[in-house]
Amino acid sequence: MDKLTKVREILKQQNLDAIVILSDYNRRYLSGFTGTSGALVITSTQNQLITDFRYIEQATNQATNFEIVNRSEGLIDEIKSIITKLNLQRVGFEGHLISYDTYQSLNKTSATLISIGEVIEEIRQIKSPEEIEKIKYAAKIVDDTYNYILEVAKAGMTEKELKALLESKMLHLGAEGPSFDTIVASGYRGALPHGVASDKVIEQGDMITLDFGAYYEGYCSDITRTFAIGEPDPKMKEIYNIVLESQIKAINEIKPGMTVQEADALSRDYIDAHGYCQEFGHSLGHGIGLDIHEGPLLSKNAKGTIQVNNCVTIEPGIYVDGLGGVRIEDDILITENGCEVFTKCTKDLIILK
Repeated sequence: MDKLTKVREILKQQNLDAIVILSDYNRRYLSGFTGTSGALVITSTQNQLITDFRYIEQATNQATNFEIVNRSEGLIDEIKSIITKLNLQRVGFEGHLISYDTYQSLNKTSATLISIGEVIEEIRQIKSPEEIEKIKYAAKIVDDTYNYILEVAKAGMTEKELKALLESKMLHLGAEGPSFDTIVASGYRGALPHGVASDKVIEQGDMITLDFGAYYEGYCSDITRTFAIGEPDPKMKEIYNIVLESQIKAINEIKPGMTVQEADALSRDYIDAHGYCQEFGHSLGHGIGLDIHEGPLLSKNAKGTIQVNNCVTIEPGIYVDGLGGVRIEDDILITENGCEVFTKCTKDLIILK
């Protein structure tokens, strides 16, 4: 069943005359249009993409299943005009994403607006073969980038300098850009799970956590590796082994049909058993796709089930204030019998001299 057929199933299930899509990711997912301004109006018989004169040629080439509407007024006003022209009575919208002011403006027609919640995001969780290939290539870019970093990283450079080398290499390898703000956390700053690169100088004996990703044709990769420059603290080596073993355990045991809570427990229970239950404070992983954080969320507090063709991260970590931290992350595809790992660069503890 293709994407638009699934949307029309939602129309039937929720007794809607149309769905309006305003968010960038959902608009791109459903139409293929990559421009930065536009909206979709999808009914049981029509697909319309509203944009402006800057994007008409682009939209015509990309959104081949859509009628392209060159708006003559503001975007929301054009949507309202279509609602009125087509006499739409029950119109679904992304209530979890649009602003209150946008809702108030869109609500000035005779139609009843009904939030569809995250149903489009739920469709996006199951990746198509084309999407999987793009994510797989984005993963190759970060693999090759990490191998390069192991050749150039050295004591004396700052975290920001290392970040610059890393991101430049990703671009050289074909990335459209980083898929999020690159994390470089060395030494004591490794205890910050989201320690974006700073002016801190990398020193001998520092463990360095790199968390980075690449966009490739709109799709994300997301990898974390931790390595050392010079001999690290023995405690950090012990922590590294615990994190690595917990991560391998999760990858080996995750499978479709598990709840997201059961998946999270694969690593968490192992880390807890080794005395670090308070030092692993985030979820085990999350979906990746057009956005760097998509469903499903692999968390002890989330709901849902692991499904075939979910692309998710597996990223346990331990963070000790004043000492440092370790996180190891891979991108995987859920398969019929388990998973396929996309990120293949070494997870051995590399100690650079």
